[in-house]
Amino acid sequence: MKNPIFSRLSVLRLAAVALLAVAVTACSTTDIGRAPALPADAPWALLPFANHTETPQAGLRAEAIAENVLRANGVANLRRYPASLNNETLFEPMDRKQMDAALEWARGENLSYALTGTVDEWRYKVGIDGEPAVGLTLQLVEVSSGKVIWAAAGGKSGWSREALSAVAQKLSRTLLAPLTAGAR
Repeated sequence: MKNPIFSRLSVLRLAAVALLAVAVTACSTTDIGRAPALPADAPWALLPFANHTETPQAGLRAEAIAENVLRANGVANLRRYPASLNNETLFEPMDRKQMDAALEWARGENLSYALTGTVDEWRYKVGIDGEPAVGLTLQLVEVSSGKVIWAAAGGKSGWSREALSAVAQKLSRTLLAPLTAGAR
């Protein structure tokens, strides 16, 4: 004989799990390309991230997180571009010429691959909850040719008490996972 309370409880639990799964997936969107096969010892460059937001220096913040995610995931031979190649200030975003100059620097240093990107959203949403929201695009460039060999884009929002940097770190980790899978 079946217990009707147990059946209802099971259905409620299943519904709660399904609702939670929908809620979790509803707060992020990603499009991630298939990573190319890369030599484990290849020298990489971290190039500037363009800031397309109203948040000052969001590009610099995203660069710092991406650099640490790459290093934590085994990309040991990673060089950051010289600070003089990024003139972003609180009120003046980086321009395309600075990105081209950074790529030229990477060529001059005989680096093989360069990670760059854009920050499209970096803010706390307006409202009672003030949810953190981050939007990033990333590109891996073959330095010698300037050809983009991998790309990813994503957006993620967090809960009202979550730090914006934590949301950015989670999104960066997700987007960069295919590139660092072979680095370990």
